[in-house]
Amino acid sequence: MTATLAAPAALPMGKALNAALRRAMEDGAKVVLLGEDIGKLGGGFRITDGLQKDFGPNRVIDTPLAESGIVGTAVGLAMRGYRPVVEIQFDGFIYPAFDQIVSQVAKLHYRTGGNVKMPITIRVPYGGGIGAVEHHSESPEGYFAQTAGLRVVSCSNAADANMMLRQAIASDDPVLFFEPKRRYWQKGDVDVTASIEDAYPLHRARVLREGVDATVLAYGPLVATALQAADIAAGEGRSLEVIDLRSLSPLDMDTIAASVRKTGRLVITHEAATFMGIGAEIAARVQDQCFYSLEAPVQRVGGFTVPYPPAKLEEYFLPDADRILDAVDRTLIGPA
Repeated sequence: MTATLAAPAALPMGKALNAALRRAMEDGAKVVLLGEDIGKLGGGFRITDGLQKDFGPNRVIDTPLAESGIVGTAVGLAMRGYRPVVEIQFDGFIYPAFDQIVSQVAKLHYRTGGNVKMPITIRVPYGGGIGAVEHHSESPEGYFAQTAGLRVVSCSNAADANMMLRQAIASDDPVLFFEPKRRYWQKGDVDVTASIEDAYPLHRARVLREGVDATVLAYGPLVATALQAADIAAGEGRSLEVIDLRSLSPLDMDTIAASVRKTGRLVITHEAATFMGIGAEIAARVQDQCFYSLEAPVQRVGGFTVPYPPAKLEEYFLPDADRILDAVDRTLIGPA
């Protein structure tokens, strides 16, 4: 094995994920990786770089280009006591595996009365902003968050990427782990030696910036954008509270509600379409739980209900700081 990195270290998110996989494989002999080109190539984004060399082809398995077969194989491995970690090379290629995920992965524990566990982690690089072609910039998280029996999480920074992935692999439940691919190269301090037992809870949201005028809720790739919007707002004399949702299913409504009761206003942003999106569910729950604290309607900022556009148009599709701040204005001063 290669030497474990000293802690803490400034790592890009991609390297932090690699370190998490390495630590999980060192700690558990039953952890196996499956995916397209994850062995010698190290994956489409090199997240598994070097792992096959160190752990061998029986634990880092190059699969055919067949997502349904990959996830189906992971189900069989899980039934026999393994902890498979599946890599879906790009978000848009998860759909061939949809039947296996929804009909088998999410159901087997319930179907067997709790006798069969499904400790499967499915890693999904998702979201836009990389100038890619069709099927490579999707945000399919809502499909899976709506499916009972699945845990769905998304990291936004290197430190969370490392620890949340380790927590997901350690879980006895299936976890859809969504990785914001355009943030793979952003660096952050990562303690790769930290203990899971002392870690921040996997399904708890995190308040990244305190504020009093409005709450901005984001997850995955748009957390950095929300923080940028908060910086701009501060220069204009407005104080925005920024929350990183982290867990999409289950939702941490306690953290969200506490913030909304303080600020009285909420803006939710995600790359996925707002129609039937994660933001719609959160808005409904907030208006149910915090109705008498709200000073303005909940605002949502997201993708449009169209297929993801060609690369030259994606800057108009993806939410940016200006669109978030426009929504903040609507909560503070009303529509133009």
